[in-house]
Amino acid sequence: MGHIFGLAAPPDAERVTVDIGQVLQERQRLTYLISKMAWLAAQPLSLSFVLLAGGMIFGALKWRRLRSLALLCAALLLFVTLFTSTGTVLLQPLEDRFERTSLPASGPGCIIVLGGGIEAEVIAARGGFEINQAGDRFIETLRLARLFPQARILISGGDGSFSGTYAGDAAVSRDFFETFGIPPERLLLETQSRTTFENVSKTSEVLTTNNLSGCLLVTSAFHMPRAMGLFRRAGIDVQPWPTDYRTTGVAGLAFDFTQPSTNAQIMTTALREWTGLLAYYVTGRTDALFPG
Repeated sequence: MGHIFGLAAPPDAERVTVDIGQVLQERQRLTYLISKMAWLAAQPLSLSFVLLAGGMIFGALKWRRLRSLALLCAALLLFVTLFTSTGTVLLQPLEDRFERTSLPASGPGCIIVLGGGIEAEVIAARGGFEINQAGDRFIETLRLARLFPQARILISGGDGSFSGTYAGDAAVSRDFFETFGIPPERLLLETQSRTTFENVSKTSEVLTTNNLSGCLLVTSAFHMPRAMGLFRRAGIDVQPWPTDYRTTGVAGLAFDFTQPSTNAQIMTTALREWTGLLAYYVTGRTDALFPG
């Protein structure tokens, strides 16, 4: 530690600073795990199971009204999730919130892509490069990177697994971009973030360190409102560039018995995003419930 008013700092001050940093890291880790576990229990199919289990317990205790209520709620939730377009109707406003706008003639100064599109566990086991539905984020970023060769590419995404034993999206995607001819000196890797909030806070540090501005933000269209809300709250001016659309934008509420697994997936995605928007707004991480 340095000197203050000509006096040496206390010998243990540096250790105290380190201890505070460790406490904050542990707090962030605990918050992350709690949020993951809470959502694991609250997503539609999991909640249906909880209600079914509750109904069985209430039945064993001879609480017939509670048993009937729990079983009815479970059945309704399963039906709405699997056999209606409710998830699509909930997802469409998220995807429609931000549109792509014209780019400046000089192109962006950098392109920020948020992780979430890479199957890190599969890659660790089998090698290669495997993407999931959100992989459009990286494909679109690659297209933009080749279109604007002067732009730096900032990839934000660490290991979001419970175990924390896998390489994150940023680390894994380096080979992807280099394979398609993007020079390594154009790539900036942010490898520590596990949540959208951490994406933004740690990306802010990288932007400041490298004196970058005029950036495009590439992420899934349904994820863009939450991401933009966080970037605005952090005072970072980015231009939204949504991709990975899951809906047509014109679907209405209807029964749909043709694709129950897809309906469940879309419903889960929509509820996760709306829950995330609410949580970030309530905790003061964003200034608006539905940034736009």
